[in-house]
Amino acid sequence: MKKYFNIFGVLFLFIAMSFTGLEMFSSMTKVEFVEGSKTLKFTTKLSTSHISKALNIDPNTTGFDAEVKKYVNANVAIAVNGSSKVLTFTGSQVNGESVFVYYEASGVSDVSSLKIKNSILTSVYPKQVNIVNISYKGNLKTVNFQKGKETADVTF
Repeated sequence: MKKYFNIFGVLFLFIAMSFTGLEMFSSMTKVEFVEGSKTLKFTTKLSTSHISKALNIDPNTTGFDAEVKKYVNANVAIAVNGSSKVLTFTGSQVNGESVFVYYEASGVSDVSSLKIKNSILTSVYPKQVNIVNISYKGNLKTVNFQKGKETADVTF
């Protein structure tokens, strides 16, 4: 019996060691509809090291916010009910290993369909997965984006 525990222990050690070099490439975006202001508010959480490497800028410099704004505008787009919306960058916040990016689309009175483009970090990290959770009037939809699948349609 002890022999089996030793064999199992060695196998477990090899399996555990195979995951040590595994790095996750992902972002998480929360989209909320604010009915009072008729706005879709976006909050995106990114890895600080990944976005700073992609932008080639130190996240502690004053120009970081402006570079993040340009990057988000180039890699995220939204159309509500077939009509493209302008995304307004409202800021970013570096919090240790994460960067939170805030932007919004205003003038949204009702949503029956959304077309979303999200290619954040997919050109730099081919295994990047971008998860978007959309909350609209009590309904929650989740969409995944990755290289080769940077756009998705969501209906309510």
